[in-house]
Amino acid sequence: MFVMIGFGIVIFSVFGGYILGGGHMGVLWMPFEFMIILGSGAGAFFIANPKSVVTHTGKELGHLFKGPKYKKEDFLEVLTMMYQVFKIAKTKGLLALEQHIEKPEDSPLFQQFPKFYGDHHAIAFLCTYLRLMSLGADNPHELVDLMDEDIETMHHEHQRIADAIQAVADAVPALGIVAAVLGVIHTMGSITEPPEVLGKLIGGALVGTFTGILVAYGFLAPIASGLKNIYHAEGKYYQAMKTGLIAHLSGYAPAISVEYARNVLEPEYRPTFAQVEEATSALPPA
Repeated sequence: MFVMIGFGIVIFSVFGGYILGGGHMGVLWMPFEFMIILGSGAGAFFIANPKSVVTHTGKELGHLFKGPKYKKEDFLEVLTMMYQVFKIAKTKGLLALEQHIEKPEDSPLFQQFPKFYGDHHAIAFLCTYLRLMSLGADNPHELVDLMDEDIETMHHEHQRIADAIQAVADAVPALGIVAAVLGVIHTMGSITEPPEVLGKLIGGALVGTFTGILVAYGFLAPIASGLKNIYHAEGKYYQAMKTGLIAHLSGYAPAISVEYARNVLEPEYRPTFAQVEEATSALPPA
């Protein structure tokens, strides 16, 4: 919603102000200028990025319109899930979790938490580190480093797309200048034409510069920043699991481990202590 509102404000402000100032929209219609700028920008995007980035960019743009994958209720759910897992580990030992760790898709424990259960990457992350703990990995500092690398790798896969769009945003103004220079060259070849013809040609050349700057700073750069903000917000889901796991490994009670995890969340998505307590109290016996 906010993305569409933002695009609308940009378009209305730029073209509305232009029209209200006495400008004519027809003068801005220069399809060959658009072809030079947008086509060369797309070509540069293909040259600079691997196939995985190119093929997933469209999907990630859809992600921008939907907003972050995880909502506040999803963070409450993952905190509640961790409480139940830690409670079982504390009362029955990590071996009691083995059936859930080895076959999470068949786990009645994880099925109690639909959003988490449907997230393959989140389940794999949690089960990987629970498995390491059950095998004897008990050094919190070593596991923190490993988890950070794991999260950074997942984050990097998404970050490459945002960086690729930002790189195009940085390049498009220069490509607009290329289009403008070509327009000037074309104008110089028509120097004997009357002033009204030359004026139209010069105006067309300037449209190239205008288009490059508008596309870069009005659309592409904000899209890249929006994706980065979404990836940052979603990364907190894994940060919460990491913090909870390390607190549990350090010997804290389930409620304290979950409280540690809750406090790493952004205020916008962080459930209150009372909400977490209510949700964990409603859990079936472990």
